[in-house]
Amino acid sequence: MSPRADDTPPRRGAQPRRGTSRDLPGEGEETEAKGRGFGGIGDARAYTPRGRTMAERDQRTRSPRAGRNADPFRPALQVLDGGRPRRGGRTEPDETAEAAEAPDIPEQPAGRGRTRKGAAESKSKAAKTRDVRAGGKAGLRGRAAAFDEDEFAEDEQDRRRTRAGVKPRRAVAGSDRGLRAARGSRAGSSTRTSKERIVSGPRVSRAVRAVAPEPPKLANSTRRLRIGAVVALSLFVMIGVRLVVLQVASSPSDAKRLIELREDRLAEVRLPAARGSIVDRNGTVLAHSVEARYIGADPVLVKNPEKTAATLSPLVRVPVSKLLPLIKPHTRPGGGQSRFEYLAQGVDISVGDKIAAMELPGIVVKEDERRDVPNADLAANLIGFTGDDNSGLEGIEARYDSLLRGTDGQRIFEIGKGDLNKPIPSGYEKYTEPQPGTSLRLTIDSYLQFEVQRILCEQATKSKAYMAGAVVMDVKTGEVLAQASCPTYNAAKPGDYSPTDREDVPSSIVADPGSVHKAFIFGAALQEGLITPDSVLTIGPGIERGGYAFNDTHRQKKGTKMTMAGLLAYSSNVGTILIADKLGKQRVYEYQQKFGLGKSTEEGMPGEAEGRLLTPDEWSGSASGSVPIGMSVDATLVQMAAGYNAIANDGTYVQPHLIKSMTSGKDGKVTQSAKPETHKVLDPEVASELRTMMEAVVDNDGATGKKAAVAGYRVSGKTGTGKRLIDGQYTSANYGSFIGMAPAENPRFVIAVSADVPVGTGGDVAAPAFSKMMSFALLHNKVPPSTEPAPKLKIKP
Repeated sequence: MSPRADDTPPRRGAQPRRGTSRDLPGEGEETEAKGRGFGGIGDARAYTPRGRTMAERDQRTRSPRAGRNADPFRPALQVLDGGRPRRGGRTEPDETAEAAEAPDIPEQPAGRGRTRKGAAESKSKAAKTRDVRAGGKAGLRGRAAAFDEDEFAEDEQDRRRTRAGVKPRRAVAGSDRGLRAARGSRAGSSTRTSKERIVSGPRVSRAVRAVAPEPPKLANSTRRLRIGAVVALSLFVMIGVRLVVLQVASSPSDAKRLIELREDRLAEVRLPAARGSIVDRNGTVLAHSVEARYIGADPVLVKNPEKTAATLSPLVRVPVSKLLPLIKPHTRPGGGQSRFEYLAQGVDISVGDKIAAMELPGIVVKEDERRDVPNADLAANLIGFTGDDNSGLEGIEARYDSLLRGTDGQRIFEIGKGDLNKPIPSGYEKYTEPQPGTSLRLTIDSYLQFEVQRILCEQATKSKAYMAGAVVMDVKTGEVLAQASCPTYNAAKPGDYSPTDREDVPSSIVADPGSVHKAFIFGAALQEGLITPDSVLTIGPGIERGGYAFNDTHRQKKGTKMTMAGLLAYSSNVGTILIADKLGKQRVYEYQQKFGLGKSTEEGMPGEAEGRLLTPDEWSGSASGSVPIGMSVDATLVQMAAGYNAIANDGTYVQPHLIKSMTSGKDGKVTQSAKPETHKVLDPEVASELRTMMEAVVDNDGATGKKAAVAGYRVSGKTGTGKRLIDGQYTSANYGSFIGMAPAENPRFVIAVSADVPVGTGGDVAAPAFSKMMSFALLHNKVPPSTEPAPKLKIKP
């Protein structure tokens, strides 16, 4: 079509008045004799000039203004067929063209005073104009035909017949009824009534009416989706049923075969957790883990096991006889072929790098850790050591192994076969992250530990002792500040020493404590009111119990009177036995328990000995003489130190302990150790009186503990000489000891020293070592000297 001029107004069809149908013909419009009218405008189909269809819209609800076409190049031509829309039909090209050529009719407002006759006249004029433009052609497709009342009645009759099941009569092209309608419309003589039905549109014969072919139907997407869903669901059901059959309904042989196939494809590697460190009370490292290498093997990939074992043996220091079974192909205990074995752990980095450079088939070198003890033998007997797999074997390393070692991780992954014997990137893999171990902070002071250990070993060497031990305790807290043994060993090379050299003497060696036990008898008698510091006791050179004679080292004539301080200073066996007779065996046994004998202290060392006490029922005739002086009593040095600590702590027993706190390796949380057990043994006044009496052991001339004196400080303590019982037999050696506290007026530390020597007493071998240890402990912790001198105690009244 030719373009419209700019000054040409848009072409619009004749606007119907409000309340009338847009498709009703106006007066003067002609209808084609062979066409049928439509009864409604809501089902009209609009066409564009290019023949493209647009969505059908209901015209009944639209206002006259809404019916306008905003696009002047796309005027809508409404095509009606028999009062009903042709579903899926198309208009003829000529009709579209005629609609496009229709002249514009001015829009008139729809008012209430406007009659149907006026609307009919407007539409008739528009139809005549189209006829003129078409060159006077008769029977234009676009003109409208009007029915008179007779035709409307006839249509109503046809509809009733249709509902009744009778075939209606159809109009034939050129019939009189059609001609009358056309003539009436042209003449304009027909008068419309309220019942008259006017329709417009091309006239189509009832008998012969062309029906446009429907366009091909598109595929039904909903149906395709349903079919796809059914197919997918069926596949999932089939897979599920198959899995159930494999897991439930399969025979045991099939299940076993599947497990074997899976195990053949899976490799397992243990990921060791970092072991916690052991530090002293100030954070100084006593034992920790450092980077190292481990050597592993895949027996399936090792090509020449004999040659490989011979090559690795001198490097990892493992015999060939032990390596060969590990690198040869073999099955695991649980079934399946072994794909990984540890050959050596904790190997130095340089050695690991050397083995890796050899590129031995089937041999792997990976990162590992090794336990390192920076100070070699410092507190080695106390700390212990670990094995090749980093598990604790002795000492604190063994006692708290479950905390220190943490939780190992694990990596299980799927591998290929043959040349593809490597982890499959998309295959099965399970990774369990290792959890680091907990670190321990000990109560040990490494500086004090070093000095105590040095002094002890020097004195043991000088006295030719078979073994010696020392314990330093904080009086108020019960913390063990030092715990030394001699001989000692290098914890980094424990295999170079015998088990005896690695023993922790203070907690594991049981012996008769000897005269150091006498302080408990004196304390019990003071507490029970049987004696006082001013009491005097008549003794002799010896006494007999159960046919066994008990004599004093400082023999006194029969009838000699001695003070309580004098009995302690000279370590009188006779005087102690006489005081124990006043207590009775039952109260002696009870106070032994109160002072902590007969059970382990639970200080934190593995394998701590409990010792042994004779119950009152077990006492023999000689027990009344041997038990009070510490001969029929089995005790460790730690137990005796804890008992003396009760005397120093104003009569309150405090459980000794080695662990100060624990630090989690996972989140770094610090947990303080549980509070130590405490209980009352003596009244504070009684404990103070006992300490004063025991000062005579160190200060008085001729006393047994003279060598334990510390310059500038008042010292209270007791010597002892006992025996060790091995396999039910006493040894010939002497187990000498000294246990004391300082300052005596307000004790800060308790130190217990013992030594198993060929000859000598506690005052000879243990007291000198005590003096040096206590002097260093007091100065190291800046304890002020005693302000008052020790009291002058009388030996005899």
